[in-house]
Amino acid sequence: MKIENIKPDQIEARSFEIIGEMLGGKELDPRYEAVIKRCIHTSADFEYADSLYFTEGIIEKVQRAIKAGAYIVTDTKMAQAGINKKRIERYGGQVLCFIGDEDVAAAAKERGVTRSLVSMEKAAKLDRPVIFAIGNAPTALLSIYDLVKAGRLDPAAVIGVPVGFVNVVESKEKIIELGVPAIVARGRKGGSNIAAAIVNAIQYQITE
Repeated sequence: MKIENIKPDQIEARSFEIIGEMLGGKELDPRYEAVIKRCIHTSADFEYADSLYFTEGIIEKVQRAIKAGAYIVTDTKMAQAGINKKRIERYGGQVLCFIGDEDVAAAAKERGVTRSLVSMEKAAKLDRPVIFAIGNAPTALLSIYDLVKAGRLDPAAVIGVPVGFVNVVESKEKIIELGVPAIVARGRKGGSNIAAAIVNAIQYQITE
């Protein structure tokens, strides 16, 4: 096996070339190609070429929300750390995660629910539009579902890509059922890195 001599600043571009080669003749919807390929680049998992669900106009809706200074709320510190913040902050937005907040932990313990669920309730009280980037906790998606149904939340967008086994598939389908602007990784795969990758793929396409 031959080792490629690639300069550090060329590694990402070469990775995307290889992804294109390995996809072969598979045609990707050009509206979503950048997101799909970045998910594959992040995970080396080509199933994302088939499992990602997009609502109509979602890319433009997320971009408009970012440019309007929307908050991005994640369910993990990992997803928060993985999102490139320079452009988002330049538009007046922030990337927030409430999972470690003392009030969230106390409320979750008192009520016997997850901190992820309470985190979404806290996010629903924010004073501007919110893009949710959920890569770990299905209870976060179920909380979003309940909040929307109760008329307490109108999300700018939901990126629903938690990974795992308990209520993961079901929670994702609930978000699709809601009809809110969304990107969902159907099935059990996903993760905080995938949630961050999707946000980054979309914001990298914003034209000034």
